[in-house]
Amino acid sequence: QVQLVESGGASVQAGGSLRLSCAASGATYCMGWFRQAPGKEREGVASINKVGTTTYADSVKGRFTISRDNAKNTLYLQMNSLKPEDTAMYYCAADGRRDMFWLSRRAVDFGYWGQGTQVTVSS
Repeated sequence: QVQLVESGGASVQAGGSLRLSCAASGATYCMGWFRQAPGKEREGVASINKVGTTTYADSVKGRFTISRDNAKNTLYLQMNSLKPEDTAMYYCAADGRRDMFWLSRRAVDFGYWGQGTQVTVSS
């Protein structure tokens, strides 16, 4: 069983930066950050597999960086040049299949989810 706890969400001005963290307990392989704004579908922002390969949504490429510290079992999302459209609840997710190279940004592929942390970007 995997448990995930996010932190780091806050209210910031457009152009600012935030770093989200997700502390995991249990074995984790592919991990990802998702976001959901009111009235919108959950979006896969970025994912990273066990060996460090990453994938990003086009809307965040060049601004967000996903990383992980396997020794600490912690996932990060560095968000720079934030825009009002980045406002959403951000969720950490983990996949339970034991494949170090498997990578996905589809919400249906992840079986474990955190409670979320709110990011609000004002113009």
